[in-house]
Amino acid sequence: MSEFISLYSGSSGNCSVVRTGEKYIIIDMGKGVRTTSAALKELGLNISDCAGILVTHEHSDHVKGLATFLKKNPLPVYGADDTLDFLDASGIVPATKGRHAIYCLTVIGTIEGHSLAPDNQKSTKYEHVIPQLVDIEEDPAIEGLLVILNTVGGDVEAGLALAELISGVSKPSATLVLGGGHSIGIPLAVSARKSFIVPTATMTVHPVRHSGMVLGVPQTLRYFEQMQERIVSFVAGHSGISARRFTQLMHNTGELVMDMGTVLGGEQAVEEGLIDAIGNLGDALRYLYAEIDAGKTGY
Repeated sequence: MSEFISLYSGSSGNCSVVRTGEKYIIIDMGKGVRTTSAALKELGLNISDCAGILVTHEHSDHVKGLATFLKKNPLPVYGADDTLDFLDASGIVPATKGRHAIYCLTVIGTIEGHSLAPDNQKSTKYEHVIPQLVDIEEDPAIEGLLVILNTVGGDVEAGLALAELISGVSKPSATLVLGGGHSIGIPLAVSARKSFIVPTATMTVHPVRHSGMVLGVPQTLRYFEQMQERIVSFVAGHSGISARRFTQLMHNTGELVMDMGTVLGGEQAVEEGLIDAIGNLGDALRYLYAEIDAGKTGY
């Protein structure tokens, strides 16, 4: 006979097990690995007897602790196709056998914030990324962070909030721009300690804009100016480009047909000081390994 046991539940996290004899499966994992492991231990359940993890859906209170748990315990994960696609796109995958434990965070498609992106668009949901970043900072088993970007931009406030969080991670971190790092993707691209871009990638620098109705009053215009100032300040503070030069690129009227702004190729982005170096996946990982090794030796 099977037995259903709730390990914890509520808005802060959900996790249950279904046990049949000595074997069991875990359903969801909405809290950190320490909380979940302690709850399993209290029930006398060994990880070696776990047949896998069933994820009911991708909300953060159901998957927050999953990525770290899988790094330590590479178990099979089950769920609906959409849920599994999200887990794959979000970098919630079993640990590799590399020299150090590097967490891979992907930012793809539209950065989704306070409004939902259309169903036919790939998106990165900021409310899902936030708990992952908290877990990265909190978990001692994670030694470094690699953010891989291919984004068209999206919600300005959400993108800037994620960039601030990434810049605040105390562990070695790097970003790698593939394909594109456009619009609000630029603060994300420069938010880590070291930024890389492949030669074929591009970055579009343009002013803050709005897709809906804008009231033509001074208060509205000032709001957009303030948001733009925050973006310029963040980018200039986390890269080698000056605020003045970044603003010049943003207001360029001679390049984009239907908009103002500038499109930078990989090498141009490095020449402007926006990105630190041309590089690929191997370059980014070698940088992170070196930083982790230097931190352990004290040099």
